[in-house]
Amino acid sequence: MYSREINGDEFTFGVSGKLIRNTLVMYDRQTNSLWGQILGRAIEGPLTGTELEYVPAVHLTWSAWREQHPDTLALIKGYTGNYDSYTGYYSSGSAGVIGETFCDNRLYTKEFVIGVAGESEAVAYPFSVLNQETVVNDSIGGQDVLVVFSTDSGAGIVFDRSVDGASYTFIENGDAHSLTRRPVPFGMQQAVRPQMGR
Repeated sequence: MYSREINGDEFTFGVSGKLIRNTLVMYDRQTNSLWGQILGRAIEGPLTGTELEYVPAVHLTWSAWREQHPDTLALIKGYTGNYDSYTGYYSSGSAGVIGETFCDNRLYTKEFVIGVAGESEAVAYPFSVLNQETVVNDSIGGQDVLVVFSTDSGAGIVFDRSVDGASYTFIENGDAHSLTRRPVPFGMQQAVRPQMGR
């Protein structure tokens, strides 16, 4: 999710109808610059090179959301019931509308991941791994991070695991809403990194 504020001005965005590597290309209505959805950066037009600011967001099931926010209303456009015309596309092994240009067999097609980008390194934590290891202590580009995943809701969140100059390793304690921390020497990585995409 991105903020629509750029250099102090609020922008509005639309769908350009174009794709880059099978992902949406947006345009802004103020300058008609084109923006790559995954890149979060203008790729053509007056704002080329400008980056959008990330906004924290949670990805989870509708039932889990409703449990936490029971008064939420959702807009349904163009049809009634629960029909989603893209259901077959989501579950297929198809690599997208225009096929693959680059192939990477470390993850299966359309694998959901939690992506974390540091200053010099980025890591993808696949849901298939997080379903087995729901608490991951890691270091990315010198920053200690904690990835926590809920197998029930499909929601994940990433924290900085350094507190007051000390780095902690976190473990599950059997409570669905809390973790236990163990102090470790600052900068020392205690956990073994799962096999994930880099």
